[in-house]
Amino acid sequence: MEDESRNSTETMPVLMKQGAEAKLYKSTFYGKPCIIKERFTKCYRHPSLDKSLTAHRIKSEVRALLRCRMNGICTPTVYFTNMENSSIYMEEIEDAQTVREYIQHVQAKESNDTANNILKPLGVKVGEILGIMHSNNIVHGDLTTSNMLLRGNPVELDVVIIDFGLSHFENFAEEKGVDLYVLERAILSTHPNTEDFFQTILETYKKYNLKSSAEVVAKLDEVRLRGRKRTMVG
Repeated sequence: MEDESRNSTETMPVLMKQGAEAKLYKSTFYGKPCIIKERFTKCYRHPSLDKSLTAHRIKSEVRALLRCRMNGICTPTVYFTNMENSSIYMEEIEDAQTVREYIQHVQAKESNDTANNILKPLGVKVGEILGIMHSNNIVHGDLTTSNMLLRGNPVELDVVIIDFGLSHFENFAEEKGVDLYVLERAILSTHPNTEDFFQTILETYKKYNLKSSAEVVAKLDEVRLRGRKRTMVG
């Protein structure tokens, strides 16, 4: 029997991007535009260990995508997984820009105060999403403004979270605090004068993760302190 993914992929996959863990291809799946994420073999690992770890990462990523959707968070629809070639076939989010691109566009056009006011509703939406994710013990693992898409009109705040390749399920505040820290560093290092934007995210996060937000934010402060000490030591 021929591979189902080969039968259903109607156009030749086109390589879009290669990262440290996987290659991304653009293709179609039963006529629908799709993205194929193919994890590649790590030659420095024993083949059986590499196969086992890769399978675990794929399963974790698919579970995170599905659990997010079950809790009302927009993520790409998973169409098919092919464990033989370590691939996930998922929905291509069309008519979208990254949150990174949107923030840069707003900041290029507006003064700092005006830009902060325009971006505040987006901060509220992102904080809501992260609060729901963490309250359901979903840790993204690589939160950046490049891994958030704004679909359609940015004013409608249709935010889609992507790239769950490092995701895992964790109830410990430390892991969630690190998740927020990664996002904070990504925002502040990429987008100048966005301290208020991240504060909006954090304040909204607390409202949507009532059960553990106090402990998570305390851990965030600890992680920040450790990060500053590493910077001072060099």
